[in-house]
Amino acid sequence: MTETTSKRTTKARAATGGLTVERVWTTPGVHPYDQVTWETRDVVQTNWKTGETIFEQRGVEFPDFWSVNASSIVTTKYFRGAVGADNRERSLRQLIDRVVLTYTKAGKEHGYFTTAEDAEVFEHELTWMLLHQVFSFNSPVWFNVGTSAPQQVSACFILAVDDTMDSILNWYREEGRIFKGGSGAGLNLSRIRSSKELLSSGGTASGPVSFMRGADASAGTIKSGGATRRAAKMVVLDVDHPDIEEFVETKSREEDKIRALRDAGYDMDLGGKDITSVQYQNANNSVRVSDEFMRAVEDGTGFGLRSRSTGEVIETVDARTLWGKIATAAWECADPGIQYDDTINDWHTTPESGRINASNPCSEYMHLDNSSCNLASLNLLKFLKDDGSFDAVQFAKSVELVITAMDISICFADFPTDPIGETTRAFRQLGIGYANLGALLMASGLAYDSDGGRALAASITSLMTGVSYKRSAELAGVVGPYDGYARNAEAHQRVMRKHAAANDSVRGMHTLDKSVHALATKAWAEGNKLGEVNGWRNSQASVLAPTGTIGFMMDCDTTGIEPDFSLVKFKKMVGGGSMQIVNQTIPRALRKFGYTEETVEAIVAYIGEKGHVTDAPGLKPEHYEVFDCAIGARSIKPMGHVRMMAAVQPFLSGAISKTVNMPEDATVDEVAEVYLEGWRSQLKALAVYRDNCKVGQPLSSGSSASTSGGASAADKAAAASAAQVTVEYRPVRRRLPKKRPASTTSFTVGGAQGYMISSSYPDDGLGELFLKMSKQGSTLAGMMDAFSIAVSIGLQYGVPLETYVEKFTNMRFEPAGLTDDPDVRMSASIMDYVFRRLALDHLPFETRSALGIHTADERQRQLETGVYEELSDDDDLGDDGSFAADSLAQSAPVKAAAPAPVAPSTTPATAPVAEAVKPVPAQVHSSTELMEAIQGRTQDSPMCLTCGVKMRPAGSCYVCEGCGSTSGCS
Repeated sequence: MTETTSKRTTKARAATGGLTVERVWTTPGVHPYDQVTWETRDVVQTNWKTGETIFEQRGVEFPDFWSVNASSIVTTKYFRGAVGADNRERSLRQLIDRVVLTYTKAGKEHGYFTTAEDAEVFEHELTWMLLHQVFSFNSPVWFNVGTSAPQQVSACFILAVDDTMDSILNWYREEGRIFKGGSGAGLNLSRIRSSKELLSSGGTASGPVSFMRGADASAGTIKSGGATRRAAKMVVLDVDHPDIEEFVETKSREEDKIRALRDAGYDMDLGGKDITSVQYQNANNSVRVSDEFMRAVEDGTGFGLRSRSTGEVIETVDARTLWGKIATAAWECADPGIQYDDTINDWHTTPESGRINASNPCSEYMHLDNSSCNLASLNLLKFLKDDGSFDAVQFAKSVELVITAMDISICFADFPTDPIGETTRAFRQLGIGYANLGALLMASGLAYDSDGGRALAASITSLMTGVSYKRSAELAGVVGPYDGYARNAEAHQRVMRKHAAANDSVRGMHTLDKSVHALATKAWAEGNKLGEVNGWRNSQASVLAPTGTIGFMMDCDTTGIEPDFSLVKFKKMVGGGSMQIVNQTIPRALRKFGYTEETVEAIVAYIGEKGHVTDAPGLKPEHYEVFDCAIGARSIKPMGHVRMMAAVQPFLSGAISKTVNMPEDATVDEVAEVYLEGWRSQLKALAVYRDNCKVGQPLSSGSSASTSGGASAADKAAAASAAQVTVEYRPVRRRLPKKRPASTTSFTVGGAQGYMISSSYPDDGLGELFLKMSKQGSTLAGMMDAFSIAVSIGLQYGVPLETYVEKFTNMRFEPAGLTDDPDVRMSASIMDYVFRRLALDHLPFETRSALGIHTADERQRQLETGVYEELSDDDDLGDDGSFAADSLAQSAPVKAAAPAPVAPSTTPATAPVAEAVKPVPAQVHSSTELMEAIQGRTQDSPMCLTCGVKMRPAGSCYVCEGCGSTSGCS
């Protein structure tokens, strides 16, 4: 295979002479490194639970506009060489040079460039884009390229297993080698005979589920000793396999076991020492459904399960009953996901070489068995210009450069197995994608779940893939098409026409997407015309990956196709400490709508306190949807995620790594409807996650199981003996004295008048509350009296006022609206007002500040100085009266990132709104934990096994903001 490719490359090179590379980002005669300011930093990471230092490297060099988080993750994950050794990388320049110079050298050797000058321009352009976080290769490139290790560049692998013991054992071996290299793999087990079929020896086959146990144990063992990330795997079974019901219920049954063990006192959290006793926890499971089965579900008819050896129907089941079992299992434990087989293979460019049977662990890469795909993602926010337009021309040129580099990497890449290497070199599968879509839409004033948002996303995705295939056709004219093209030419051209037809069906909603769509239409027309002559260099071009670790490397607010995670983020600071900040895409969106700077500042301050935009001062309700996020008070509805996936899927060679999040109270029927809508929308794959559906996945706070699970037999016996003695603890009521200090407050909420009398203990502390809202004898007056008595007794029995404030603030009902209180200008209800007023009158500053409750003076002070606290005489003021950076270590101003240059614009830059920055609570170590503190509810995310913080979703995987660890591939 390699010999054939080499001969054809030489011939094509002689015929065409190579590519001419134009400058897009760089300046002739100036190296990209000379255009930035460099600074040295110390990277020290600790596990916040144990206090153990897990990494330390001091004096590393990065551009001054790179965030602390990005530089920390790159240093810990991607710098090569032993820490402390002389050959350890210490600068971003070394890392980028190691990769880019390897790519450039390979490009020269394999005839990609016309002249040496073209090669130099290519080197400088890639360097500039990586330096300025315009795009990033997937993690294996940074791990391996330019080192003495095998040059593995692919993150995604698909294996194959046949119905023989040798093949099954080889599956275990190949999967282990891939996990050891820090990547993930998927495969379809449907060739293995079911437990309802006979062996040639006369016995009964074990079935694929039994062999999954061995693979699961192997993955768990390798995961424990992995150096880069946990093992990630996907197991797929066809819906017509006779063991499909056992497969569907496999993980839900294990979830029942987890609950039973947890209730018995064992540590069943993710990473807990007892979780290894349950099976099938190291893989994502997916059912491969056919159109025949889905039509049977719609019609309520029977469906045949077929023998693996003969293809005959050996059992007929009710399609709706089986569909219900799939939905129920997904409702119970988030597995299995769904892969839509006929849609996948209808968009298959190389069907003559084999069907698409499986995917990688995150479900974005789908192609031939024993193949791989290397990924790269562009940062979409880098192409949004100051005038609010998307620079489609700059984006298209950048895509050309990136896709060229990705194809070059296959020329020198190593692969974990010979079959994978042969297939990848023969079909040259690539997976270009993007990150920061959610941030781009918000900054553009477009809601994620809106026709306008979907039109822009579809146009950008179409442009990306259209330009990629156009460049692939150009490369085919230079170095030849992929080896398998001749056999699959007709099918490949058919799929290209399908992409172009889907592009023609996109309807623009505004000037922002219409200009992008026009360029995409041109790219498809020119690329398909050129491809009919040259063929294409790559059988696949694009996917939408999770972009977990590399998303942090690019300082992206959002990963892959995801909406913004939350409006308030956790941010690490130079010199240590961390801050709570409001996303800077929010002021950009508000200005897009024409809000004044004063209103923008007020809204940003409100979001900093509340974490959401509901009832933000001056913000129009019709603009709320623009700021909807993945979690929080205004989270995007499940079908909103499905509709966005459906908008971009026709423009991707592969699929989309994304999980549709559903609320805890979602029903099994709603899960089934989401999966059904995915099929109707022509998606290729879909997974759901219902909040709190898994025991072993979320980090449970304050769980006694964690401490008791590993108790010795003697300890358990002692505990059982002690349990026989019952000690009853009762609260004691602390009554107020006959004479006590009290205050009366008159108030108006939404036009309704009322009075509040609050009495305190002599030694401070609220102990009594009376509310008067209507005439004596009315229903409202009676309810207020009863409520006041209940709260008063609770206070006297020791219920903290803070608890009441947490429960009753933000409660919404009429009357609501404006108040006559200068400290609480807007109120969501009478209860909301009353407990805000009580918090201001009776709670210390630190307590109510953590709850986001401040006086008018404190809010004004924050706008002027960046802090809510009253300045003391010892605090330093700058010359302009602003609060000095060193006077409060954790309130240091954030250094603004230097924006990447874009095409010249005549629109003057708008002065940025100061970030709503304030110290985060000591127990917060990630954005997920920050949102928990603001919202008062637990987020369904696993903990990072490296640094102990809560991870956040990234596609169908999770990623750690602290150290960059992921639960899948990126």
